[in-house]
Amino acid sequence: MEIAAWIIWVSIALICIIIEIFTAGFAVMCFSFGAAAAAIGDACSLGIGWQLLLFAVFSGLALAFVRPAVIKAFYKKDKEVKTNVDAIIGRKGRVSEAISAGSGRVALDGDDWKAVSVDGSDIAKGEEVEILSRDGLTVSVRALRTSKEE
Repeated sequence: MEIAAWIIWVSIALICIIIEIFTAGFAVMCFSFGAAAAAIGDACSLGIGWQLLLFAVFSGLALAFVRPAVIKAFYKKDKEVKTNVDAIIGRKGRVSEAISAGSGRVALDGDDWKAVSVDGSDIAKGEEVEILSRDGLTVSVRALRTSKEE
């Protein structure tokens, strides 16, 4: 029993898609475009030489044009992703121990951080603050007072 070439090309395309799921970089997926083009070539009764040419051309075009566009869309270098404790910078917390003489404590996501006021002002317990920076286990905060409260 002879297997149609388009079945082989579609199988190659599916295998490339499955491999791409477990890898990064969108390179293997480009070969699935070539395999799909070759399968269409077989459906149009083109010979194996033309199918291989379609595979090579469409894989090359995908590597040259589709891959850079996808990488640019998914991997934004201008936007730094903060992880671990640096992810708290810019977040809002609540003062759990009044910040006076520049030092106190701030609660955020169930953690209690030693905190200092960036401008040296006193901040009462319960006030909302924004975390501006971190130095070790100490965070620098500023009060988020509204104009009515000041």
